[in-house]
Amino acid sequence: MGAFEYQALDAKGRTRKGVSTGDTARQVRQQLRDKGLTPLSVVIVAEDAPKPRSGSPTRRVRIKVNDLCVITRQFATLISSGLTVEESLSALTQQSEGYQIKSVLSGIRSMVVEGRSLADAIADYPRSFPGIYQASVAAGEQSGNLDVVLEGLADYMEARQGLQQRISIAMIYPLILTVVAILIVAGLLTYVVPQVVKVFEDTGQQLPWLTRALIGLSEFLQDYGLWIVGILFVLASALMFMFRDPKKRYVFHNLLLNIPGVRRLSRTLNTARMARTLAIMTGSGVPLLSAMRATEGVVSNLVLRGNLADAAEEVSEGVSISRALGKSQNFPPLLTQMVASGESSGQLDHMLDKAASALERELESRVAVLVGFFEPAMIVVMGGIVLVIVLAILLPIFDLNQLIG
Repeated sequence: MGAFEYQALDAKGRTRKGVSTGDTARQVRQQLRDKGLTPLSVVIVAEDAPKPRSGSPTRRVRIKVNDLCVITRQFATLISSGLTVEESLSALTQQSEGYQIKSVLSGIRSMVVEGRSLADAIADYPRSFPGIYQASVAAGEQSGNLDVVLEGLADYMEARQGLQQRISIAMIYPLILTVVAILIVAGLLTYVVPQVVKVFEDTGQQLPWLTRALIGLSEFLQDYGLWIVGILFVLASALMFMFRDPKKRYVFHNLLLNIPGVRRLSRTLNTARMARTLAIMTGSGVPLLSAMRATEGVVSNLVLRGNLADAAEEVSEGVSISRALGKSQNFPPLLTQMVASGESSGQLDHMLDKAASALERELESRVAVLVGFFEPAMIVVMGGIVLVIVLAILLPIFDLNQLIG
């Protein structure tokens, strides 16, 4: 029995999409007709061949992190309650709301029914499930602790998503403040200042240099403001295109690791991700070398990713992980020391988890400090800009009053 994606028309002529199971596409079409639907297209989700179809739309589905957390948590609950993998996948498919998620789960279920392992089936959907997911599930299947591994994966994804959300929320206010400040200054220079300047045009007096400079800036923005916005947009697009090249992105990431302040923030962020991922994978029974290679995908900084790859190569040659990580000098001493302690005590996953928690707290603390510093700094800058604009407007008025006096 396979899974099929379908499009059909209901009695009111509306298009319905979904997933259904059956032995053949013809059987699925008949099922749709029995439900009062007119089938338009019926496409198999998973074929009998082990290799996935690279062009299949289902393989390109990207499941959101929040949805994946919910699916994983429910999957763990179903497995721990005694249901088989195939029965659990069937239940998950039925209760999932999005038809794309149903397609992915149905495809995985079909491959499991055909005799493939769950990890092997998940590997056919790399955009839906990260590498850590497949490696951990494979370890869970081999050890017979799939429910425990799935619970750990759900905890890991929820913790990572929570950290990202807290950092994003902390950065929202400074971003809004910056945008509003730029819009206010632009409005003052392009609309308010020209209206006020008209008052002084008929007086014939010599305007102060500050006022003349402000008028010049205002006229420049009125004449070339849209050009400036266009140029900035083109530059941003060019930078995004340039950073698609791994070599150029590597140079930029290396620069980040050499800027004081930014270095520690970037290093802490990437190292916290790495430690948390290694902790969940080693705790799930994934071999250390495989865990290190799978963890490379969560390290966004290419320099640190390369350091981790080099460390994995040295570990494969028999070097301890703490010594391999310490050679690059890009990883925090806290991590290498706690890893060394975990190796000596045989509790590597526990020490990695503690290191990840410590690094995450440090990261949140640094972000809070930066945001706390940025807010008063922006207020001071905005106050200075407004003060300059007000002085440029008031100085001619003072001069005019002196002439009248």
